[in-house]
Amino acid sequence: MTDLLSGWQPAPAGFKHVVSVSLGGSKRNAREEINVLGQPFVLERIGTDGDARKAAQLFQALDGRVDAFGLGGADLYVIADHKRYTFGNIRKLVANAKLTPVLDGSGLKNTLEREAVAQLDPLLNWRSQKVLMVSAVDRFGMAEALAKAGAEVVYGDIVFGLNLDIPLRSLAALRRVAHLVLPVITKLPQDWFYPTGEKQETSVPGKGTRYYAWADVIAGDTHYAKRYAPRDLAGKTILTQTITEADRVWMKERGVARLVTTTPRIGSRNFATNVLEAFFVALSGKREALSEQEYLHYIREVGFRPEVNEL
Repeated sequence: MTDLLSGWQPAPAGFKHVVSVSLGGSKRNAREEINVLGQPFVLERIGTDGDARKAAQLFQALDGRVDAFGLGGADLYVIADHKRYTFGNIRKLVANAKLTPVLDGSGLKNTLEREAVAQLDPLLNWRSQKVLMVSAVDRFGMAEALAKAGAEVVYGDIVFGLNLDIPLRSLAALRRVAHLVLPVITKLPQDWFYPTGEKQETSVPGKGTRYYAWADVIAGDTHYAKRYAPRDLAGKTILTQTITEADRVWMKERGVARLVTTTPRIGSRNFATNVLEAFFVALSGKREALSEQEYLHYIREVGFRPEVNEL
């Protein structure tokens, strides 16, 4: 366990410390110091390159030593149509965290991303946009907000998640699929359908390419969007969350015209929703997930707004 934390540094005195333990690649690791509402923070991400055992050990080693955990590269819960579904294997992975709360970003996705879609309407005029959501059941708040705003949306959950060419073109269809599929999917290992470790660095060309070509906006998880994207994304807008400098280079190389992240950049990157949800919980001083109204309160108090980058 000592070797596991070799080189790791606790936050300085007076700082609150948020650590995201991620099944994603360690190349995306980051550590930033910020000051919010007079409270200094260390926000940190530690990737385990798909090693679930190492992730479980990190939760155990750092439990009680940090203020809040984020869970990256996996979802503990999926909130779809006001119902919460739990991934059994991920619940076991975080079971070693007995003292420090673990947040996977699902609560923040359901609030912050709804807010972001509404805030972006004056710029993007959703009624004029064709949107491909590569995966919507894990971002139901964004999916509902886009439909409410009048965008023409294709939800790609079956196309990309189950490898069947069945695009979902209505929120009602997405709800039906969520009710049928999520009770089954959450009993399976999540890496069967979500890229972790080295899979995050590889692409699967040709799968659903015509839906990328059809869309004006590609929305959803960064890794998912990149994994199935064709080389030509000229003129497209990408609406996502977790972005590193390498992701920006990737988008420019493919001709992406505009990158919109649902939160502003912190230091050198835009942190994932799990980091930010853990940040809000630590800011509140609570030891558990917040309510939707509490998340909205802190989002507005801190002044988080979408960041628009013309590439």
